[in-house]
Amino acid sequence: MGSLKKRRKAKINKHKRRKKLRMHRHKKRTWQK
Repeated sequence: MGSLKKRRKAKINKHKRRKKLRMHRHKKRTWQK
């Protein structure tokens, strides 16, 4: 059970990181314009 919980937490972190990257990319695009 403990390992499963850890794995789930890692998955959520990965998703958050991806979202942050996407947001940064959008910001960069707006700055260039």
